[in-house]
Amino acid sequence: QVQLQESGPGLVKPSQTLSLTCTVSGESLTSAGSYWSWIRQPPGKDLEWIGYISHSGLRSYGPSLKGRISISRDTSKNEITLDLRSVTPEDTAVYYCARRSPIRATIPARGGDDYWGQGIQVTVSS
Repeated sequence: QVQLQESGPGLVKPSQTLSLTCTVSGESLTSAGSYWSWIRQPPGKDLEWIGYISHSGLRSYGPSLKGRISISRDTSKNEITLDLRSVTPEDTAVYYCARRSPIRATIPARGGDDYWGQGIQVTVSS
């Protein structure tokens, strides 16, 4: 059973960098065909896919956050990190990490054979 757990600050000030960690158990980040996505849901809005890192280390980012987002991994700890720079109140959301298959890597919805973390609420406010 794959389990994912997000962690990080619940409150970030505008213009700062948000850093979140996703700790994975039950599967290696380098497992063939695995894609490790970050998805967020702002209050009152739909889920938004914001990026992934694949089993091979390939990265892809959503267009709305390109230039502000970085996703990295520590394979020794089986952890994925999301860094989002220059945050604004519009970045307030529940942030999820998820294990996806290749064809679902960028889909902003639950389904298929996904595994999701429980999510972490992040508020951007001064």
